[in-house]
Amino acid sequence: MAQHEYLYGLHTIAAVLESEPERLLEIMIAKGRNDDRINQIVSLARKQSIAVQFCQRKTLDDKAKGEQHQGILARAKPAKVLNEADLDRIVEQQTTPFFLVLDGVTDPHNLGACLRNADAAGVHAVIVPKDNSASITPVVRKVAVGAAETIPLIQVTNLSRTLKQLQQAGVWVVGTAGEAQQLIYECKLNGAIAIVMGAEGKGMRRLTRETCDELVKLPMAGTVSSLNVSVASGICLFEVVRQRSLTAKKL
Repeated sequence: MAQHEYLYGLHTIAAVLESEPERLLEIMIAKGRNDDRINQIVSLARKQSIAVQFCQRKTLDDKAKGEQHQGILARAKPAKVLNEADLDRIVEQQTTPFFLVLDGVTDPHNLGACLRNADAAGVHAVIVPKDNSASITPVVRKVAVGAAETIPLIQVTNLSRTLKQLQQAGVWVVGTAGEAQQLIYECKLNGAIAIVMGAEGKGMRRLTRETCDELVKLPMAGTVSSLNVSVASGICLFEVVRQRSLTAKKL
């Protein structure tokens, strides 16, 4: 494992400062950048005894390797990688678990957007396979605008086995597939639930599809055959939120 990584963007660094300040080794800010948001970060960092230095913008450009850094970058210890044991703990802690499962999503921008959706919808964890999947990177953190620091990303060795274990724990596993006969709006989603999204272009792998309790699809009225996985995941997650809200009102 690398001894450090670079984080960039205001949301990402502010989120790490709030949740895991011990990870931050130093913060670098472009000379001339002087506004309330930067000043708040500088003030909080200095209270935490984290070194802050002001650099030429080119220094930040070189370290960010082409990504937009918003004039701020941090050198940090790598975050802990979460695994099946962490997932078991989350399942035990939640009375009505809510998960997003991404089967082979390799684009870091899509993963970041999915984490952002998951945070907004109140998902307890995002589950991905260890292989053939994007993991947490500075790009993912930047796109997630802070959600990568709040939503656990669980990397599992065998996704279909993990789904079966979730089923044994009472979690209903719903996969999304274009060939499904049922629309997502026709599916009951107000209990313990895991929404499974397939990879960009390929969809879910066969074993993943066969493990799902139910397959659903989104209505597609136009000429395109599918939506970007982050857009589709947002629609599915908030259908769960809608149904749970209706159930709560009836109680």
